[in-house]
Amino acid sequence: MKNLKITKMNGSGNDFIIIDNRSNLLKGVSLPELARTLCRRREAVGADGLILVENSIIADFKWRFFNADGSEAEMCGNGGRCVARFAFLNGIAKAKLAFETMAGVIQADVTSRRVKLQLPSPTDLKLNQEISVDDRNYIIGSINSGVPHAVLLIEDTDHAPVIDLGRKIRFHQAFQPAGTNVNFVHIIDGSHLNIRTYERGVEDETLACGTGSVASALITAALNHVASPVEVKTRGNEVLTIYFQKNNELSFSQVYLEGDTCLVLEGTLGEDVRLNDQN
Repeated sequence: MKNLKITKMNGSGNDFIIIDNRSNLLKGVSLPELARTLCRRREAVGADGLILVENSIIADFKWRFFNADGSEAEMCGNGGRCVARFAFLNGIAKAKLAFETMAGVIQADVTSRRVKLQLPSPTDLKLNQEISVDDRNYIIGSINSGVPHAVLLIEDTDHAPVIDLGRKIRFHQAFQPAGTNVNFVHIIDGSHLNIRTYERGVEDETLACGTGSVASALITAALNHVASPVEVKTRGNEVLTIYFQKNNELSFSQVYLEGDTCLVLEGTLGEDVRLNDQN
């Protein structure tokens, strides 16, 4: 662990630790435990997730993404934007690039701090699902925008019960066994949304969620409330722009997520940072 080179970046307040692992320098390391260790706030670097950049034979590079709890996820929109800029800044790829994920090959276009990411075509879109939580019924939309998301339309995001209700929906039997991320969405007008997100794997509210912003834009578009492009204001007050082609009520393609990224720091870990299974 000593002198392990790390980069920290954030996309709209969603923060990540990035490590270039193309030379397999983490061979033999428990990657879930590494994620849990490094992502601990106040005790280590602190982040919502850990991203490893690895070699690929079908794209410019491959990534592996671990949530703060050590679980591995297929995709993360804001993490994807950050890793694309990381790859460009470090000469791993050109400004127009592609990287391999568990959700498929992702295309990205880097323009200074701003990154536009093409996401896989969404799947499993369902509207107007009624679920019961604590003897109260809620109408939920759900979609897989790279990872599973539930969308609940509300009138006031400032006072939304994101932690309590979000956790209960995240683990609700309707979304088992994988569980779901949960988005609380207020429709401002036909092209603007406010959003707060409870993230699976982080098990808390995050300042932004890229795939959640995409899911919210697509669900509200399916309900004919908004049309592309949609600007989504996150809890961190950043604005993400979502582009898409609406084929019909339950089908979308050409889905893009665009927003700024921030290079926070580059450095090495100190010798006192150790995995729990190390002496």
